[in-house]
Amino acid sequence: KLEEFLNFKQLKTSLKEAILLDYYTAGFCWAKEMNFSLIQLSGFMDLLNFLLENLSDKHMTLGDNLKELGKAMAGIGETDSERSGDLNFFSIEQAKAVIDYLNISLFKHYKLYEYLFHSPREELVISKE
Repeated sequence: KLEEFLNFKQLKTSLKEAILLDYYTAGFCWAKEMNFSLIQLSGFMDLLNFLLENLSDKHMTLGDNLKELGKAMAGIGETDSERSGDLNFFSIEQAKAVIDYLNISLFKHYKLYEYLFHSPREELVISKE
């Protein structure tokens, strides 16, 4: 289903599409295991997409993308509506878990994702398909 939603057409021959599908699938499964509500699950997937787009489209460095994550998570758990951000439907414990997940899934492997998005690769034709 995610393959269709992400509009991946070359999954069998594109390493990039396969890696991204794996990343989104792993994130979705993790969020389901966390028993996130539908709005939390949607917000989490949006956050994954936001951070990957910062890397792929905006060529953000790790430091800049961490700052963007900080801005997105700012105000979680605060009662003052002016300070709460877009992700205020997460509890403080859930926000910590999200940050931990992003750390082990994206930020620790940031150089690999930079290579995936910004290094030209020679594509080998494996079959006639």
